[in-house]
Amino acid sequence: MNAPMVTKSRVTVRAANLADPQECVRIDAWVKQHVDGTPFHLTAWQKAITSSCGHEAHYLLAENAYGDLVAMLPLHLVHSALFGRALVSSGFAVGGGILSHSRGATNKLLIAAWELAERRCCTTVELRGGALPFGKVASDWTIKTDAHANFKRQLCADGEAELLAIPRKQRAEVRKGLDNDLTVQVGRAQRDLDWHYDMYAESVRNLGTPVFPRALMQETLENFGVDADILTVLKDDRPVASVLTLYYEGCAMPYWGGGIWEARKLRANDLMYYALMNHARGRGCTHFDFGRSKVDSGAYYFKKNWGFEPEPLSYAVRNADGMPPRDVNPNSPKYRLQIALWQKLPLPIANRIGPMIAKGLG
Repeated sequence: MNAPMVTKSRVTVRAANLADPQECVRIDAWVKQHVDGTPFHLTAWQKAITSSCGHEAHYLLAENAYGDLVAMLPLHLVHSALFGRALVSSGFAVGGGILSHSRGATNKLLIAAWELAERRCCTTVELRGGALPFGKVASDWTIKTDAHANFKRQLCADGEAELLAIPRKQRAEVRKGLDNDLTVQVGRAQRDLDWHYDMYAESVRNLGTPVFPRALMQETLENFGVDADILTVLKDDRPVASVLTLYYEGCAMPYWGGGIWEARKLRANDLMYYALMNHARGRGCTHFDFGRSKVDSGAYYFKKNWGFEPEPLSYAVRNADGMPPRDVNPNSPKYRLQIALWQKLPLPIANRIGPMIAKGLG
């Protein structure tokens, strides 16, 4: 497992041993000191995905002649009868590409990742963000810079300042939510997970996409510990919207969220994110990361309406010669009919068969 995979010059690439607690501590410490590190680079994320969805976790480490880490790449091997096999960095994440202090080490990781893909019969490697290939190696990769954008900004000093920082039209929606006698609860207990999954599952069914396995949320909570929680908005003690949030190095990242149809009328989603900003500040966070959205999508403009500026994201993809790219984009025209049919499914049926499909999206 730890045999060198690529050796050139003074940098060696090897596979990390994720079963070794000391190796995991070393990786996580290096990730947290890197300016581009994210929760999706942490070994907690690798373990959560493997435990909940069964996808193999692979972590490639680039070390110099002294054994110091200079670059790293987390990967999941995602297999699906519908969507094929791919190495993805990272599985079910919006980030997780290469972290590096050296362009040469970056390219060596890219070469090693493709060699791993070939050995594991994967026709695609997908890198979400991170350092990009350069020179001759870059010719094997397709770089996408205009498909997704991220939204992140600094939190304000207090709740009133936070409200005033929201542009006028969106601020009015938040105020309506504040006037609707809604309550907010934050926790990590079974009840919080039950509420969250019910809200999330109904929300994605209404959008026409299969829901992720419940175990994915549960394993994320368990592996991240106090660095993840669930905030739920209730009306008359009944949940109407909920969001699971990751906390990383002073930044709150709402990740899986949704609400029932009634949430829109109640402005529960608007109140939810405002309440989360205040909760994050109370936890000591200084920044709020609204996450990525597809350019020109409804979610993209929703986040802009909150006063967040889009930051373009760069993704790199390599496909085997003659093989088409893996298409898991729900906005793809090929899925239009399936989405329309899925939206009509009774919720219990969608929740039963959805996770079996969604596990393959990665």
